Amino acid sequence: MSAAATVFLMYHELELPNRRFCQSEPGYVRYVISKQEFREQMAAIREAGLQGLSVTDALKFAAPAVAITVDDGCETDLLAIAPILKQFEFGGTFYVVAGFLDKPGYLSTAQLRELSGLGFEIGCHSMTHPYLSDLDDASLPREIADSKKVLEQVLGKSVEHFSCPGGRYDARAIRVAKDAGYHTFGTSAPWANSPSTDRFSLGRAAITRGLSRSAFRNLCHGHDLWKLRLRVGMRDSAKRLLGNAAYDRMRAVILGR
Repeated sequence: MSAAATVFLMYHELELPNRRFCQSEPGYVRYVISKQEFREQMAAIREAGLQGLSVTDALKFAAPAVAITVDDGCETDLLAIAPILKQFEFGGTFYVVAGFLDKPGYLSTAQLRELSGLGFEIGCHSMTHPYLSDLDDASLPREIADSKKVLEQVLGKSVEHFSCPGGRYDARAIRVAKDAGYHTFGTSAPWANSPSTDRFSLGRAAITRGLSRSAFRNLCHGHDLWKLRLRVGMRDSAKRLLGNAAYDRMRAVILGR
């Protein structure tokens, strides 16, 4: 990884005592880490001499850093993640599913405004969290463009960053995102981003349960991204061969064992 490159970390819901997860599928749960794990990882970022930044600030490439991004818009964004980020004086970008607002387990509209009011960047993660590559042309604007408008109406400010659900997208989705006025398009491809990276193909590294401290530290410095790319490449090949729905059924069986 070049000196100017920055790793974008991808988080999801946090596990809190006596609180049910927003979803229970094994493929979802593997991305849910504990509040303590998250705090320890933020401490590891600080100890490594890095800053935790939002997407906008990370793309300035002004200092050694990681970008902290959080998908879905779960209530733990405000209850747990935001206070820890504040404790470390870190920024972050929260990609919210507009259609999940006010649903049990997810942020309410009031909580979203509060999260934004704390100084955190709000991005969009679609309207209903579908696989964009499975949609027809008529459905893409609702998921990408209309969801942006919903969030902007709630926040009273521009929403400039989009991340695709499940890492499934195609050239059509990117065109719609550009036409909608987004500045960036985040993927689930595990590569570091540099000043030369296409802003509509930003890489992000997913954080999963049980990641060791040393593995996390290496990930933040971009040392083990090739291992993730290898695994993601194998998964992408399986998705193309089986299709998204069949792949998800197979993954659920394997992870549920």
